[in-house]
Amino acid sequence: MTDEAQRFWATVQDRCPGLLPERDAPLLHAGLLRLLDGGDDRAGRLALLRALGSAYRSFGLRPWHAAAVGDALLPAPGLRWWRAWRLIERTAARLGDAPPWWPVQVVDHDRAAEGVAILTVRPWRRLPHRPGQAIPVHTERRPGRWRWLSPANAPRPDGTLEFHVRALPAGPVSVALVDEVRPGELLHLGAPLDSGLELVDGGDDLLLVAGGTGLAPLRALVEQVAAAPVDRWVTLIVGARTFADLYDAIALDKLQQAHDWLTVVPAFSADPEAAPAERGTAVALATYHHRAGQHVHVCGPPGMLAAARRWLSIAGVPAQRRRLPVIGDR
Repeated sequence: MTDEAQRFWATVQDRCPGLLPERDAPLLHAGLLRLLDGGDDRAGRLALLRALGSAYRSFGLRPWHAAAVGDALLPAPGLRWWRAWRLIERTAARLGDAPPWWPVQVVDHDRAAEGVAILTVRPWRRLPHRPGQAIPVHTERRPGRWRWLSPANAPRPDGTLEFHVRALPAGPVSVALVDEVRPGELLHLGAPLDSGLELVDGGDDLLLVAGGTGLAPLRALVEQVAAAPVDRWVTLIVGARTFADLYDAIALDKLQQAHDWLTVVPAFSADPEAAPAERGTAVALATYHHRAGQHVHVCGPPGMLAAARRWLSIAGVPAQRRRLPVIGDR
């Protein structure tokens, strides 16, 4: 714990004994300072607010605690502090009861491709989540910053989660997770949130369209289908520039070999060695492979999502059968 975080906790403890657990003070202190700084993009700010809102509920904070926490945090809390506190209160009002965050240990860190890492983490206590959901992730290497990530797996008996992370130039958390974090380190996860990618009820066939690490939540949906009693055909299109960029190829090959209802289609947009049927963007191949009655789930970088909204509409895919993420960044 830093000296600043220790002073923060000691001041709150003096004003409101027993209000904040000492072990959680560093995350709360760093998060509050980051919220006041206001430097995150919208997705990062929403992830941070979800963590702080959960902390508000879990620690039993109330409106009358604002002054004590503000005095411990800042020499002279002003209007900016009260606005931040109200944001946390509004977020907390929309959340259920849950821990403020889940400590997890990194048990495996695999550099799957240039700038891409696959992290496997084990929570200290089981984290309930569903395929397609997004989860705020924090590393102490970037205090106060949280980033949305979606697990690449359905819930496992051992509780572990797998995350696919691409290091983005403007993404300090992603750079830390890819280039700096090592097995044995501690991360923290916030409460999962529906991202818009979850499976709809029924047994309709699926067309899953992935770009980059947007593959992660769609692979989790494939695992969910595999465990369900309802039979449905699934086509998974995986977009990459070249074969070398197809970072999860071995796992995808194993999935396809294990399930005859699954078809994996690589889409190489810049690989002259790719077979003709495999050349093109993931969205272009999606319009070719789409069949009436399918639900279409798309996840990838912003440019790909914009193209998917336009071309799927032109291709006649009904809006109620299109599922794209509404939170987070990949």
